Amino acid sequence: FIAASLVHSGVLITGYEHQKARIAESVIAIVLLSAAALTWIRPRWTRKVGLAAQGFALLGTMVGIFTIAIGIGPRTVPDIAYHIVIVIVLVSGLVVAIRARTS
Repeated sequence: FIAASLVHSGVLITGYEHQKARIAESVIAIVLLSAAALTWIRPRWTRKVGLAAQGFALLGTMVGIFTIAIGIGPRTVPDIAYHIVIVIVLVSGLVVAIRARTS
């Protein structure tokens, strides 16, 4: 999400700038990074924090897919490919978190 935000900022690659996508990706990145930090501070919360943060990220990604579908979000091939891949990654992470044992 950080890389996607930097792309939509024009920092990594130019030509794909999109302010609303950059903001959404930045927020999701902050949530995921905060969740990762929280799991180091409170290891017993790892499963719950992982589910919450990845669920939030998946919801945000689905909003991005919706904006692409209705034509108000960026509709480039890299954007579409990124959303497909990140949904697979997030769903996989949620499956792992759901299956994790609670202690």
